[in-house]
Amino acid sequence: MQVWNHLIEVSLGQAAAGPSTTVQLVNWGFVALMVFVFYFLLIRPANKQRKEHELLLNALKKGDEVVTNGGLWARVVSIDDTVATVELADKVKVRILKDRIAGKWAITAPAKK
Repeated sequence: MQVWNHLIEVSLGQAAAGPSTTVQLVNWGFVALMVFVFYFLLIRPANKQRKEHELLLNALKKGDEVVTNGGLWARVVSIDDTVATVELADKVKVRILKDRIAGKWAITAPAKK
């Protein structure tokens, strides 16, 4: 019976007053804080990393040593807007999507003791 009375009060607009304005502002403050945290901890770093990767891909040229997302080391033979032809070994050339190149491979000589 109490449930029916409550439903009738709600439908007629006679329900008890909701939370105070201060509580609502605090709740909205927490929501704003969460959006702020997600932006600075997740979205902004991901966008920065994507832009850096795009700059790296645009700077690639013939002869660069690269590493693919699959972990293969290769030398760029030719490159266009979307596809790169890389040489994995002598006379072994493979066409891959340009965005599948993870980065440049800097060959460094081992340190002498």
